[in-house]
Amino acid sequence: MFEDIKDNNIYKNLYDGQWVSSASNNFITINSPINEEEVGKIQAMTGEEVDKVVSKAQSSFGVWADKPVSERADIIHKSAAILEENSEEIANILTKEIAKDIKSARSEVIRTVDFIRFTADEGKRIQGETLQGDGFHGFSKDKLAFVTRESVGVVLAISPFNYPVNLSASKIAPALMAGNSVVFKPPTQGSISALYLAKVFQAAGLPNGVLNTITGKGSEIGDYIIKHKEIDLINFTGSSEVGRHISEVTSMVPSIMELGGKDAAIVLKDADLEHAANNIVKGAFSYSGQRCTALKRVLVLESIADRLVDLITEYVSKLKVGNPFDDVTITPLINNKAADFVQGLIDDAIDKGATLKIGNKREGNLLYPTVFDNVTTDMRIAWEEPFGPVLPIIRVKNIDEAVDIANASEYGLQSSIFTNDIDDAFHIARLLEVGTVQINNKTERGPDHFPFLGVKSSGMGTQGIRYSIEAMSRPKAIVVNLRERSDKVGQVK
Repeated sequence: MFEDIKDNNIYKNLYDGQWVSSASNNFITINSPINEEEVGKIQAMTGEEVDKVVSKAQSSFGVWADKPVSERADIIHKSAAILEENSEEIANILTKEIAKDIKSARSEVIRTVDFIRFTADEGKRIQGETLQGDGFHGFSKDKLAFVTRESVGVVLAISPFNYPVNLSASKIAPALMAGNSVVFKPPTQGSISALYLAKVFQAAGLPNGVLNTITGKGSEIGDYIIKHKEIDLINFTGSSEVGRHISEVTSMVPSIMELGGKDAAIVLKDADLEHAANNIVKGAFSYSGQRCTALKRVLVLESIADRLVDLITEYVSKLKVGNPFDDVTITPLINNKAADFVQGLIDDAIDKGATLKIGNKREGNLLYPTVFDNVTTDMRIAWEEPFGPVLPIIRVKNIDEAVDIANASEYGLQSSIFTNDIDDAFHIARLLEVGTVQINNKTERGPDHFPFLGVKSSGMGTQGIRYSIEAMSRPKAIVVNLRERSDKVGQVK
């Protein structure tokens, strides 16, 4: 099925229903973070080719938008079935390309199958509405608004390396169900997995030109594509730094952004500490912490800190480290630059007096899980997002101090609260400046029909299946002004 997307391990791009090579004859080599072996090459497209792709998407979207929503849903459902049939092949490519452990890679693909199916069904349930004007002074019931939901046009979907299948589909499927065409820019590392996904949608029967892909060097086409005058909406997942840049250089273009996080776990004295420690370790270290919703710091009351630290250290000591095709949790980071950054945070914490409980061992871009106790707010690791397997523990005197430290972050994605007192849980939840608060659970995205959002530097807009469809469509009101009949025909007596 995937034979036409590559030629001699050089991957092509989907344009107008065909898999084509770039006229630039330049390529980007994708090496595996596991062992630096070449996974494949992708096209380095030019600005002129970007123009052709966007123009094709713009001219194609009307055909797709005019299709009945049931026809769109049938094609989206078919794509889910094709993805499921090819899940093992795609999971293996994903593991080679981004060093995600194979169990999590399979889970990502199957979760994406569910996401696409739910999106197709949810899209059929999104309806317009009719409003009367007599709810406001000076307007009568003879003024009627017929409110429909319209496609926005061309959606630019930009996905990240850490979930190249799931976070690509979470942009593409809702955009398509809303009747838009999509220009899909996958991450460089992760692009091959994402191109497999694009093939899945094409094979399901999308009309030519409705979904097109772009690969290339960000330095050459990154700003060019986000500033393109024919892009009608940008849906981006990535770093807060890049998100701010997109916001600054685009003008009057609606954007949905899922950015960074510094998610905190607040642990109170009445919490089930074994449950809390187990969830904290899972939340902090799955996929080596390379998740925006990874738990990235623990704020624990001093009276229970010793016991919690011991439990976390014990659970971390049992995590398996190594090749992602084995039964492991901790795998190599995406590249050496990422590992260098995490190592810099570790070194700074040690220099400033944090207590190393476990870890600080490195083999190239493979970092062993690391836990620090007695972290203070003058350390970089208290504030900066590591995107790696390191967890700082900050001891606090009371709930107010925990909330103050949590809210002092520039980020506001999620937080966790561990307590058996529901009143305390809701009190703290109301105070936390985040998009989602998890009570007695690790921070995480999903279920995928829940709203997913961040505040401050963690994002703009709301995602989640229904929310994403609504965000990538717009209401349109057609107002009918009925004339009052002078003969009063049909007046009820």
